Amino acid sequence: MPLTINLRHLEEDSIHLRGELPVEELDLDPRDEVIQVGPPLEYDMEVQKMEDGLLLQGRLRLKLQCECVRCLKPVEFPVELPHWTLHLPFQGEDAVVVNNDCVDLTPYLREDILLEFPQHPLCDPECRGLPKTLIGKPKKPSKADPTEANSSAWAELNKLKFKT
Repeated sequence: MPLTINLRHLEEDSIHLRGELPVEELDLDPRDEVIQVGPPLEYDMEVQKMEDGLLLQGRLRLKLQCECVRCLKPVEFPVELPHWTLHLPFQGEDAVVVNNDCVDLTPYLREDILLEFPQHPLCDPECRGLPKTLIGKPKKPSKADPTEANSSAWAELNKLKFKT
């Protein structure tokens, strides 16, 4: 269920919201195979109605399960917005959509969370990557199989016979 706020509840005073939002509701698509979205988004915020819009202030927190792009070790990457603030205007180009006196806050949470995703997650800034013994070590041809030693793309092309 998306995170919505009823504007009628804000007429008297501000509202404090605290809870968790399932990642399925956020519809986060990191578009990166080294980043997986973990447990639900935790939120703790105060929502105030102002003359020209809504003001949200609080904290957002989400844990990502990542792989280090250098050594491929699993890494937990916390996305934290400890002093998150958002103004949603009622009018203008960026006006918030009001539907039956309710405003869906989910798209705005999604946008700010996605902006905090790591571009290249690392297990440690000093990570040196995979061990050198695993990278690019050429396979030595065995003496038992002479065709493997002589095979190459050019040798295979030389075997082709074209009719002229």
